[in-house]
Amino acid sequence: MKATITAHRDYRIGAIDGRLYGAFLEHLGRAIYSGVYEPSHPTADANGMRRDVIDLVRELNVPIVRYPGGNFVSAYNWEDGVGPREKRPTRLDLAWHTSESNAVGVHEFADWCDAVGTEMMLAINLGSRGLDEARNLVEYVNGPTGSYWGDQRKANGRAEPFGVKHWCLGNEMDGPWQVGHKTAHEYGRLANEVAKTLRAFDNSLQLIVCGSSNSDMTTYPEWERVVLEHCYEAVDHISLHMYFANRTKNTAEYLALSEKLDAYIGTIASTIEFVRAVKRSRKRVTISFDEWNVWYHSNAQDRDVLAGAKGWPHAPRLLEDIYNFEDALQVGCILNTFIRRSDIVRIACIAQLVNVIAPIMTEPKGAAWRQTTYYPYYFASAFGRGEALRLAVESPGYDSQVADNVPYVDISGVHDAEGARLTFFIVNRHPSETIDLEVILQGFGAATVGDHQVLAGVTLEAANTLSAPLTVTPKKGSSAAVADGLLTARLPPYSYQMIRLSLA
Repeated sequence: MKATITAHRDYRIGAIDGRLYGAFLEHLGRAIYSGVYEPSHPTADANGMRRDVIDLVRELNVPIVRYPGGNFVSAYNWEDGVGPREKRPTRLDLAWHTSESNAVGVHEFADWCDAVGTEMMLAINLGSRGLDEARNLVEYVNGPTGSYWGDQRKANGRAEPFGVKHWCLGNEMDGPWQVGHKTAHEYGRLANEVAKTLRAFDNSLQLIVCGSSNSDMTTYPEWERVVLEHCYEAVDHISLHMYFANRTKNTAEYLALSEKLDAYIGTIASTIEFVRAVKRSRKRVTISFDEWNVWYHSNAQDRDVLAGAKGWPHAPRLLEDIYNFEDALQVGCILNTFIRRSDIVRIACIAQLVNVIAPIMTEPKGAAWRQTTYYPYYFASAFGRGEALRLAVESPGYDSQVADNVPYVDISGVHDAEGARLTFFIVNRHPSETIDLEVILQGFGAATVGDHQVLAGVTLEAANTLSAPLTVTPKKGSSAAVADGLLTARLPPYSYQMIRLSLA
């Protein structure tokens, strides 16, 4: 079986925004407590943050992290998380039926972001709260001393403003499960007034308005149209969320879900253009895909906690999916989709980063390790920066419930900003056939294989665990070669590969 790809230097989708490789941390389960923050851990720094986790996050080169939610934010009082820890109240979190100590708040999160070298994206509660609380939070975080909230921040140990640029105006406000759920008209009007108010404070802020929680919502895509017609000129991005599951144990259908993702993005891109035309606007709103990941392995084990059967536990084990090799292939396909759609998707956040449906797992007082999904995320973040190429793909395919002729070879290509590297990220979706890949290189000059990494040769169920953290790890590939402007490689069945070419 053979697949032929044509890559031309001048056929480009556009520059990839580094924020495409962002992440998300919510006050949920063990994402914060015993995830990033564990003062009693042997590696804890002076702020109580786990250095072993900091090292793994730094390796990923995460550009931006959304915080503190998620569903959690829709009943969150940000004031609870500032000031002396001994005076911070413990609150009951209605979203996940747990208790929140508030030992970590915006100051601690900011220190952690500095330690890992990332930027904060803060979410505002527009569920149980409204405009006044939103402007107070932004003034507390970004305002000068001499103002009321700026002086409160100084009294809590930080004289200089945090300088946070990215603000999410609520979370999943289309969802009936959300505290403070609103109709599209109710939310769109509120979001517009909040955005106008925040722009009066600082017109350079990047504001993200809530789109659909997923493409199966009954209000999708009408929600986006209505909300954007209220606030198009006042915001910069509209958020989308999507989670991926293989509940039927059908790998072919599971790995085809990235085609559903692509259609979702395409529909909202068209909706944005429709509203832009209605508004006669020159402004271009883009997509912040600020929640995405595989999520289904832990659903059954979480039911008792979420139903309240265990009271109000603090930082219980929730949403702790142990990912397998099949999930790594899925994450590879998702990231390829974002790269191919990087002209409209400017921000994306894997949800979440540590312990909760995450590429990084930790054991309290113990080790931290990389899940299978860590590796495609790492390769894309490390080497998927530059210009996304518009590839011509000829690949055999298969029909699925979500799309026809799903190509067995899922591929994206990136030409780095310096013009010295050309990188391909490749998934073979075929269950049994090795595919001979040919990539016709046009306009790049002489090329040699600089790096070739392969995830293959394990069962779909293979996973990395506390006792066996290296079961699924990348291996050096040996099949890739370049001759006379043609890159060739062999793609084993169910495999992920990163091929990086050095250009003369």
